[in-house]
Amino acid sequence: MKKIAVFGYNPLSFEAISRIDKDKYDILVVEPDLSLAALAEEKKFKTISIDFRNDEELISIGIGQDIDILLCFLPNDSENVFLTLSARAIDGDLNIIAIVEGFNSAEKLIAAGANKIIDPYLICGQKIYDLIKKPDITNIIDHTVFGRHDLHVAEIIIPNNSYLENTYTNDLILSEKHNLVLLGVIDKELDEELHFTLGEIDHKLDAGDIIVVLGPSREIKAFKKEVNHVESN
Repeated sequence: MKKIAVFGYNPLSFEAISRIDKDKYDILVVEPDLSLAALAEEKKFKTISIDFRNDEELISIGIGQDIDILLCFLPNDSENVFLTLSARAIDGDLNIIAIVEGFNSAEKLIAAGANKIIDPYLICGQKIYDLIKKPDITNIIDHTVFGRHDLHVAEIIIPNNSYLENTYTNDLILSEKHNLVLLGVIDKELDEELHFTLGEIDHKLDAGDIIVVLGPSREIKAFKKEVNHVESN
């Protein structure tokens, strides 16, 4: 089992930890702030509080020995740069992944020895850009976020003889009739993965495929009823 040391306990690191397979990785949360370390312990994470500026303390938790991956989620870029420099000096083979906050800090982290940089603002910005390129998203926002409707994501299985059979995702414009946005499709001919419609290929829909939609619950129910209405042979 590989070991991961996560420096910094905050919403971003918590999200990262939540997505790690606990059966494959042994996770240690390292939080210098005792109050934040206590919060991590409350969530049942294996937690320790050390001075990351002290090489001996870094070695004491396993860096240079049995720590395979280091996640740098400290609140300041300068702290993450210092931690990256120190850890890289101790272990030249350590896989270091660091989050970056400032515009000019990515190059510093790479120079310090980070293997990979995570820029949450760049990631979110790209997702927003992809969304606003899709015209019908504006109408959905108008009728949901700024309206009185609730907003849900739902999976809909295409049954045999549904009118959606042999249609293509690029032709499925749900906003005009149902006030829905098609987020993606699980194409059974390809695999079991969700393929997002933004930037993906045009998928031919078959019985058994699953489409994922976003919109008000009332519209989702109406669309499901329509999809499940099949022609008898």
